[in-house]
This record gives sequence, structure tokens and C-alpha cells, in this order.
Amino acid sequence: MTDTVLSDEFEKIVKRVSRHLKGKEEAIVMTMTAYFAGGHILLEDIPGVGKTTLAKSFSAVMGLDFGRIQFTSDLLPADITGMMYYDRKSGGFILKKGPIFTGFLLADEINRSMPKTQSALLEAMEEGQVTIDGVEYALPEPFFVIATQNPYEEVGTFPLPYSQLDRFICSFGIGYPDREAERTILSGYETIYDMDSEKPIMDTKRSREIMDEVKRVHLSDAMLDYIQNIVAFSRESGLFRYGLSTRGALALTAMTRARARLHGRDYAIPDDLQSVSAEVCIHRLSFREGKSEIGRLRDEFLSQIHPDP
Repeated sequence: MTDTVLSDEFEKIVKRVSRHLKGKEEAIVMTMTAYFAGGHILLEDIPGVGKTTLAKSFSAVMGLDFGRIQFTSDLLPADITGMMYYDRKSGGFILKKGPIFTGFLLADEINRSMPKTQSALLEAMEEGQVTIDGVEYALPEPFFVIATQNPYEEVGTFPLPYSQLDRFICSFGIGYPDREAERTILSGYETIYDMDSEKPIMDTKRSREIMDEVKRVHLSDAMLDYIQNIVAFSRESGLFRYGLSTRGALALTAMTRARARLHGRDYAIPDDLQSVSAEVCIHRLSFREGKSEIGRLRDEFLSQIHPDP
């Protein structure tokens, strides 16, 4: 097996999800990498390219309970976390859990809600718990969030603050399918698989085992130097308003380790870091000269940070 080939266990996941989302293997692999790294994903793309399909099919294949919240301008924090209500029969207060109490949460169009509502996800994403009326409630393990957002140029969007963006381990877009994949979709010849009847090929116990294995993937001193050089460049080059935070540096290490594990190794190589660095960094950085088109940011950033370590 070469370093560019996924282990059989993970290749099966990609193939199963690809039955529902044609021609987007790279996005599926990046989703899987973030999941096993223990992080959360922010998808930014136009409507109709498969963001929801990716989320629903991945959760089904991974055997995760799926929950969805459609963010709107009138959504309240309690609509996400839940609330205590008075029960006349028992004469006491009972917790009515919100949709966040699930293994896999799709936060759809998160930037259409007010900042106060957006912030309701912060504690859950960072600590795996929510606090309701001063009482902490643990969320299922693993707990995985895919949030989608529309381009900021659209009417009625509220940009996510940096503190919220930094909670996402990576961000990427799905993009249009290539011509061949779209032809298959349009022709209708391909078998249509029902996601509701999709049988999982992994359970949460196995997911937790792999997550533990990811944490034990070895990073050599040279690899740690490579990561720190990227972080230092973001802070010292003068190109960006803010450099990568320590959380951003930890995200780089976690994604690098996860990418190595998915390819069957217990040690990381430069290709692992190079394969995930743009997705980890681009939503955390913006050029000083103004908001940059995402493709340009990716290209310019990568051209600067990837000499041989």
C-alpha cells in the first residue's frame, strides 16, 4: 500500500458515501479526516451542490444519530439546546432536550441566524456539553458538527465571529461535480440508494477506538518544526490580519495525525500536513488588504508555506 491509498476500512466508507454524492471523494475523505481528528467542519458553498447529502449519508454510514437545525433569523438559543418546562403532573421542572442532543448535528445555514444564537454552539463544540439553567448536560460521544453557511455576499447573512470560526477544525467547499459525475446524475442510470435504509459499516465504539489511535500517531521533531513554521509564517509574514491561534496549531496536528491514520500509518509525513493545511487554515486567516476570494487565498497561502521541511 502506498502513502496515497486509504486503508481498506476507510476506503469502504468513501465508496458507500459516494453512492449518494457522486464525484466528491476528496470532500468525503476530508470529512472523515476531521471526524476522526475529533473536530467539526464548516462548509461554505452555494446551495444545491450536496452539502446536506454529504452530511446525511456520512452519518448514516458511520452509524451516528442524525439531527438537523435549520438556522433562521428568528431562531433562539433554547431552540438549539432545549429548555426546562414545568410539568403539572409531576409538579416539577423537566428538561426538554433540543436537537443538539445527537451524535451528528447538521447546522444548516448557520450564518442566517443572529450571533447570540450562533454562540449557542460554542460550548457544545468545544466541551461536548451544554448548560441549561446552570446545569451541565453531556452530549453523546462522539459528537460531530457539520455547519454550512452561504456566501457572505448573500442578503440576510451574519458573518461568524473569529471565536466561532476557530472552533471548526477545517473548512472547505464541495464545488460543482465534474462533467462525468454530473452526466451520471442527470442520466438517472445510476442506482439510487435510499439513505434511510443505509446500513452503517462502523459503530461509535469503533469510531472512538480509531480516535484514540489518531492521538497516538507519531509526529517527529521535523514534522513539529514544519507545523510551527506554518504557524510562524501566518503570524510574522504581515500578510494576514491575525495569525493562527494555538487552537489552530492544534488543529493542524490533529488533522495531520488523522490523515496519517487513514492511510494506515502510525507516523505522519509531510504529505499528510500538506494535504490538510489549507482546509485547516483558510477560514482562520484573511489578507490585510481586504476580504479575499477563497481560491486565491488557498493558492497564495500554499505557495508560501510548503517548501520542503
